[in-house]
Amino acid sequence: MQLTIERGNFLKTLGHVQSIVERRNTIPILSNVQIEAEGGIISLTATDLDLSIVEKTEADIKKGGAITVPAHTMFDIVRKLPEGAQIELKLGEDNRLQIKAGRSDFNLAGLPKEDFPVMSEGDMPHKFTLTSASLKKLMDKTRFAISTEETRYYLNGIYLHVVDDGKELLRAVSTDGHRMARVETKAPKGSKGMPGVIIPRKTVSELRKLIEEFDGDVKIALSDTKIKFSFDSTVLTSKLIDGTFPDYKRVIPTANEKKLSVDGHVLAEAVDRVSTISTERTRSVKLSLGKDTMVLSVNSPESGTATEEVSVSYSAEPMEIGFNARYLLDILHQIEGDTVNMELADSASPTLIRDSGDADALYVLMPMRV
Repeated sequence: MQLTIERGNFLKTLGHVQSIVERRNTIPILSNVQIEAEGGIISLTATDLDLSIVEKTEADIKKGGAITVPAHTMFDIVRKLPEGAQIELKLGEDNRLQIKAGRSDFNLAGLPKEDFPVMSEGDMPHKFTLTSASLKKLMDKTRFAISTEETRYYLNGIYLHVVDDGKELLRAVSTDGHRMARVETKAPKGSKGMPGVIIPRKTVSELRKLIEEFDGDVKIALSDTKIKFSFDSTVLTSKLIDGTFPDYKRVIPTANEKKLSVDGHVLAEAVDRVSTISTERTRSVKLSLGKDTMVLSVNSPESGTATEEVSVSYSAEPMEIGFNARYLLDILHQIEGDTVNMELADSASPTLIRDSGDADALYVLMPMRV
């Protein structure tokens, strides 16, 4: 293998691929990135056995071939080379890869391509296309509520499924038992009949980074066990979480009669201010509601107290309810419209939160004792 590639191109592709690779690996080859050169295209592959990425970019290839080298080391070398540099890669004997740019010369010990694990895709019968904007929205408005509790592994991802609610909708749901986020978009052609799947947290995180600057269509193919995202020159394939997502519809309150409307940005800033003195252990903020007023208060035995009054639209009977300040802020940060609409029942029941600027999003927040 012998080729020349421009540093900027190589760095961007390597950056995407090395992100998948875990820092600590018991299997040495999983720390490597596979570099394959053929016909003017260099193909980089990385995997952690649950998630696999292949990204291609152009290069001037004198001689084709393939090798695997340590991903993070390779990325650091290319990152530290000067901008605009032309990088020469040459595979020598004993699986050693020479990396030359200007006066810099590196030799990396590699492992043969034959040892690199290939993640089999299997048959993926369900295929559809989503715009990157729709996919970003489904992920951004739900991923904050993904559970990090490993024992409840079936909550460690976003539940993606199609529902018929008068019209076909593709719906994303996540919950950690304290809050729930549900966002939907019109079901794309080809998604009807797909199984409900749970996309793991790491896959969501990596996919979101990859499509950050991409503005186009993302092709999605899935089966009961795997999902594949193809866009631009990248293919990301992931195993799905093998578990049953709970019946989230049961936690969405339908009889909350106390209605409250408030400027979302004003409320978020007020919650952020008063929670400054709350300790990590308590993290609670109390909302005291009266006629068109809300008083936020935090009482921390270690730090002191804080209160702030916010104007709201509220005409039901007075009540008090407490929330985890961070959980409330996570939801308020998703709000696009000027107004947040909250539907409450009492201090012990879940609260429904809607965004005046986005009818496709809905959030549920469990209260705290304060």
